[in-house]
Formats: sequence, C-alpha cells, structure tokens
Amino acid sequence: FYGDYLINAQGEDVVAGIRTPLKLSTLRETMPKAYDQLCAVRAILECRYKEMQDLEFTIEDQKLYMLQCRTGKRSPAAAFGIALDQATKPLLTRAQAHDLVKKGYLPKKYAQSALKPVITREEAVSRISSDDIERLFYPVINTKKISAEELKKIRLGSGINAVPGAASGKVVFTAAEAEKLGHKGESVILVRKETSPEDVGGMHAAKGILTATGGKTSHAAVVARGWGKCCIVGCEALNINYEAKSMTIGGKTVKQGEYITLDGSAGKIYSGDLPLKEPELPPAYHTILKWADQLRTMKVRTNADTPYDAINAVKMGAEGIGLCRTEHMFFDTEERRLAIQEMIVAETLDARKIALAKLLPFQTDDFYGIFKAMNGFPVTIRLIDPPLHEFTPKDNAGVEKLSKITGLSVEKIKHRCEQLHELNPMLGHRGCRLCITYPEILDMQVTAIIQAAVKCRKEGVKVLPEIMIPLTMDRKEFRIMEQQTRVVADKLIKQSGVKLMYLVGTMIEIPRAALLADQIAEVAEFFSFGTNDLTQMTLGLSRDDAGRFLPTYVATEKDGGKGIFKDDPFQSLDQDGVGLLVKLGIERGRSTKKDLKVGICGEHGGEAQSVKFCHKAGMNYVSCSPYRVPIARLAAAQAALQDQKK
Repeated sequence: FYGDYLINAQGEDVVAGIRTPLKLSTLRETMPKAYDQLCAVRAILECRYKEMQDLEFTIEDQKLYMLQCRTGKRSPAAAFGIALDQATKPLLTRAQAHDLVKKGYLPKKYAQSALKPVITREEAVSRISSDDIERLFYPVINTKKISAEELKKIRLGSGINAVPGAASGKVVFTAAEAEKLGHKGESVILVRKETSPEDVGGMHAAKGILTATGGKTSHAAVVARGWGKCCIVGCEALNINYEAKSMTIGGKTVKQGEYITLDGSAGKIYSGDLPLKEPELPPAYHTILKWADQLRTMKVRTNADTPYDAINAVKMGAEGIGLCRTEHMFFDTEERRLAIQEMIVAETLDARKIALAKLLPFQTDDFYGIFKAMNGFPVTIRLIDPPLHEFTPKDNAGVEKLSKITGLSVEKIKHRCEQLHELNPMLGHRGCRLCITYPEILDMQVTAIIQAAVKCRKEGVKVLPEIMIPLTMDRKEFRIMEQQTRVVADKLIKQSGVKLMYLVGTMIEIPRAALLADQIAEVAEFFSFGTNDLTQMTLGLSRDDAGRFLPTYVATEKDGGKGIFKDDPFQSLDQDGVGLLVKLGIERGRSTKKDLKVGICGEHGGEAQSVKFCHKAGMNYVSCSPYRVPIARLAAAQAALQDQKK
C-alpha cells in the first residue's frame, strides 16, 4: 500500500510536481486516524472490485473524504506481481483487520474477505493480457535517459511494428555486410527494400531489421519474430540507394555506417545510437505461467529451424516443434548455399544427386541437433516449400562463383535462373510439387531426417519425427508423397536395426485441401493448418503487398477507415472466413480418422484470439515462434477457463 500526499494543498498540486510530496507511510504518524480510515477504505474497495485501486482522497479536520477510485495502471512486470499477490496474499493481517473493526472503520464482512486472497488462481491467469507478456521479453528505449521531446526531434519516420523491442546499430544495406560486421562484434541494423531467404545470415547477425515494404507476416517479420529480433517493415517513406550505400527518410540521408535506432513496439525510426534498457522477467511470471499450464488442455509447440531456436523455445515452455522449415538451413553457410544452387542448375539427374549428397550431411546434423534439443518432444519437419528461384544467385559475382564450381557457363546458369522465374510464385512450382517433379529432393530430406533420428535412438535419446508434406491439395497428390516417404524411411529404419516411430502428415494451406480433408485423412496421420497461405488464398490477398491498403480496411470509419475487417487477417485469424475452412477441415478429417492429430503452424499460432479459436475448434496444439510461446500458453489456459464457465 503506497502513495503520495501533500499537506495544505489541492489535488492538482500533487500531480503538478511543483512541490515534493510526502510518502503515504508517513501519514500513519502525522494523522493516524485518517490513515486507519484510508486502510479500511482500501480494503473495502479492493475486496469489492478485486483489482488494485488508484485512490484519490482529501483530509479535512482529521476526516477522510474519498474523491474517486479506479483500476490502477501498471507496467507489464507489475501486472504479474499484482495478479500473484492478489491470488496468494491477504490484504490485511489478522491484527490489522481486528484493529480496524474494533475502531469501527471496517465492517466485519469485509474484514473476513481481507484476510483471504481477493482473487483465485484462475482469475489471476485470466487477468494477464498477451501485451503484458510480449513486452516483457524485449529491450526498450530508456526514456529515463532521453526525453519524449528529444525523441520527437530525432525521429526519422515510421513503419509497421512487426516485432517489438528496440535496437540500435550501424546501418548496412546487404546481408553480407551485416554478417561481416556482426561477426566482428559490431551492432548493425540491416536495411532492405524487402528480405528473402538468402538474407537470413545477415538478418541473424543484425540487431534489428528495417524494410521499405511488407507487412506483419512478410518474410522479414516472420523470420525476425522467430528470433525475437526488433523489426519494422512497410516503411513506405524509406528510399534506399544500394549503389550509393545510403537511404533517405524523413528528409534526411543516412549513409552506411551511421547509427539509427528502431523502436519495434511503436514502429518508429530514430537517428543516432540511443540508450536501451534490457528486459527483466519479474519473479511472478514463472508462477503465473505455471498455473496457466495446469489449466490448459491444448499443447503449445514452436516454430524452430535450428538447435539454438529449439533450446530457446523449450526454455519458453514449448512442448515440441510444430514447424521446422528445412529450407532455412540451406542459407546458414556459403557452402550450403552453393550446394543447393548446384542442385538447381544441374542438367541431369546424376548431377542433381551429387549436389544433394553435399547437402545431406548438413541437414542430418541439423536434424540431429534439433532432436537432441527437444529430447522426446515431437518434431514436425516440413519438406522443402519455397520455389527454387528463391535459392538462385542474385548477382553476377554469385553466378560466376557457381559457374566455377559446376563447370557450366555463366550464360547457361543465367538462362536456368530465368527459366525458374514465375509470375506468381506463391501459387507456382513449390511445396510438394517440387518433390513430385524432383523426387530425389524428398529422398535426400527424408534420409537426413531418419538418419538423424536413428543416431539419436542409438544414443538413448527419445525422438518422434513427424514428416510434413507442404501444399498438398488432394488425396492422390499426398498419397504419392506419403508412399515415397515410407519407402525411404522404412528401408533406413530396417537397415539400422532400431525401433523408430514416425508420422507422415500434411499442411492444410490450400482451400481445396480443407474441403477434401476427409479423403486426405485416409492417408495422412496428422494435419497442420498453414494459416499464412490459407489466409492469402482464401481472401485473395498477398501478405507482402496488402500492408499498403489493409489499414483502411481495418480502421473504423471513426478513424478514417472502412471497417471491413475487425482485425488484420494476417495477424488475427479471420474466424468468419478462413476459420470456417479450418473448422470444416477438422470436422471432415476427423469424420474419417477420429483421433486425427490437428495443429496450426501459421503466425496465428501465437496470437491470443486465434489461439482461443484453435481451442474451440478442437485442435491438439498450436505452434508459434519461440518468443510467442508464453502468449500461446496463457491464451490456451484462458480459452480452457472460458469453456469451464459455459
């Protein structure tokens, strides 16, 4: 119980800061009668409203007058502390309650209530918001060292707040430069028009990422979110001159090597190297999340592509991996990038197999590390998904290097890269279509998965691989992939002499697959809804381009918009449209296979309202980026509590 007060003053004097207020605890000595009355009123109001109260009062002639009360504002850390205290501690000691009753300030019924916690554990869990959790894990600009006025003067512009937190660093415009400086221990901000899979190395090395295009589910946002890395996208005022190594924003030119600071929570960009404050988890956090885990019925997995991601996710409370994107592994080193590019430009099957053989040990080692990190938790590994053009060299230097390795002419390589270009790659030659065209890719990836799993089993490590086929649209297509997967996997398991269980399932991300889910479930052992692409295909919206007009669709008429969507459908699942397909897919799938395991692995898996929808729809688990796992754990518990109230 704390606060401030002033003698011989009005309320405005307390908040104006003209005079230094006194601590409320001193009121006990100066005006003991009024202090006791205030303690009694505080107990009555907290018992009545079951919330921490912000009280305004005045004392005249030793008599207390209450002016108003309201639910007190609090920081995210304080929200956890208050919820824990109210669920575990009484408001008053027996001696305090007895004294206040004896003096006639506190009615007996409130005295009894004040001797017990004012809320239950369930109410404590329900009270925490997803925003409270998300803001706990990221550094922020230290506003004690720089004022709001100073920030306003150095603000360059703003974009879409894709990943919260703050980051300061030197501006760089290429992934290679980010890696170079990052490995030297320098803090850098990677600035790009947009990012692609080949930028992953530089994105990982950077402290923050800024792009001129894209939305909250663009490549930059999704990858950065997985690492908990500050990211601002869709900054349309940003103009980048790659040749001059400079950018223009807010009427100011920033050159490579100069410092900027990103505020990912607000989507604001500032010039200079601003002071940051590192996050600290409050002690109450772990207790509240433990209660949430005891209440929820739905599992929470993570999207992780490396052993490091997997270890971090387990610390966050993940109970498995719901999406491991194998293609991200191809960009970890130059050797890997060249191997996948060599496979792409190969002119014969034998040449492709030689290139894939170079990738096999890399993928095997990666899967082995992930399996060990998860130690018995299920690991869902998605086979290659993006179109091949995303892996091709993007400049002449890259083409020339590939030419030397393969012996193919520069012209042939450029021609092959041009052949791979698609007008609409999202709906093109990708996902399972790649493996149907080039079955040797599937053979290599399944071999890597099973070899890694067998190695773990021989070392006594529990492992449950779940092989996921992406972008399937019907039973026949999936059956081809499933049969080929089992031929490769079963042969390797038999040769190894170990017992190994594995599952083969599919992503449901094409509307047709949801409609034909009963047929696909005849073969598939699990479904995972890829709601990023399912949203794009159902709504006919590109997640990378829709950011230009979606604010108008989402904003209410009062705010100058049209109010067509209640929320951004790429952030919070469109329950009326996409959600209907999801429910239909689950119902039809389980009409064929009653115990069909179903989850979600799109970005919606870490958004509170979407998680609650998944619970209602009967999913077994949700999967999200590591830093969103606590949000999903809390939301799943809150959904279970809502069920109990019905």
